[in-house]
Amino acid sequence: MARLAGTVWEPRVLAVPAVDRVYTLGCATDRRRYAGRLSSAAPRLPTGSLPSRHMPPAAVKVCVIHVGGTIGMTLTESGHFAPQPGFLGEYLRGLTELRSPELPEFEFVELPPLLDSADLGPQDWLRIAEAIIERYDEYAGFVVVHGTDTMAYSASALSFLLDGLSKPVVLTGAQLSVVHPRSDGREHLLTSLIVAGSLDIPEVSICFGRRVLRGNRAQKVHNQDFVAFDSGNLEPLASVGARIVQNRRTIRPPGSGRLRPINLPRDPKVVSLRLFPGLGAELLEHLLEPTPDGLVLETYGVGNAPVRDGAFLAVLERAIFERQLVVVNCSQCHGGFVQPETYATGAALARVGVRSGADMTPEAALTKLYCLLAKYDDIEHVSRLVGEDLAGELTIS
Repeated sequence: MARLAGTVWEPRVLAVPAVDRVYTLGCATDRRRYAGRLSSAAPRLPTGSLPSRHMPPAAVKVCVIHVGGTIGMTLTESGHFAPQPGFLGEYLRGLTELRSPELPEFEFVELPPLLDSADLGPQDWLRIAEAIIERYDEYAGFVVVHGTDTMAYSASALSFLLDGLSKPVVLTGAQLSVVHPRSDGREHLLTSLIVAGSLDIPEVSICFGRRVLRGNRAQKVHNQDFVAFDSGNLEPLASVGARIVQNRRTIRPPGSGRLRPINLPRDPKVVSLRLFPGLGAELLEHLLEPTPDGLVLETYGVGNAPVRDGAFLAVLERAIFERQLVVVNCSQCHGGFVQPETYATGAALARVGVRSGADMTPEAALTKLYCLLAKYDDIEHVSRLVGEDLAGELTIS
């Protein structure tokens, strides 16, 4: 198995394992089947327990949930890439690296319909969360195979939906489909299995481009580079090289381990609006009709907005106080904090009731607002929780 040295995962030279520890892909003479199902000789974990990360991979089982994305796409007759049901499972079936006893046992679940992540929405966040909750007691960790375009949104949403999480939930994908000989998907899949099955990172993360990032702190920053995600306000949870080195300072402690069924009685309308020069009161009024339930206002710098036209602020104030709109101020910058007290243009937003998003990403703020507004109908309570750290998404100053 892989050796855990403190906070470092590193491979070692393996002796030939005993027959009942051999991991294969369904050879007729072997005692195991594809998908890493344990033989009868392998130990079974007690229901609901979180296995020690020092246990051999054969004693740990990871659930791989495929929801779509580039990694499992194939070229269609029209010449475009699209998700192909069954394809990624067949790819894994032929991936010889999965025979290594250094990798944990896993089971592969395809969650239909497979979607390009551009097509995913709030109901899909719930669908993924419910799939994890249904299987939570059966596995030591989860890998969610997902498209990159909205991965940061899904990772953020899952961090709020999986309250009490005490096991790794790792989102991963690829910039190139695994049909491509240079695909980054193979490495991401293998590393994510190790992170989910062998490391103590009991939170929702994104494993991509040699780093493991907190899911609700990550943003997609490049559509060509293999280092596609970054976290402007938090160091990586782990760095991936010849060894996988965990950053204990940034990893959250495990939750209670008891995930409750999701009960969201409402389906709120939450939108994000990026400020731009020339956005005036008339256009803002039009954009807020009909009034949504929540608004993430992506502002300049440390939280600034145009205030020279007092009508702009008046539109926001009416929406907040008369129409119960919850507005969160997030910076357009990839890193840094919203500090509305620094400039008069930011202070004016606070005076009309706009809540500071601190150092949240717009993705985290939008999904947090959605989950809170779906759960609570008390707007003051929602506004208060916006400024609290619920899942490591913001820094309390």
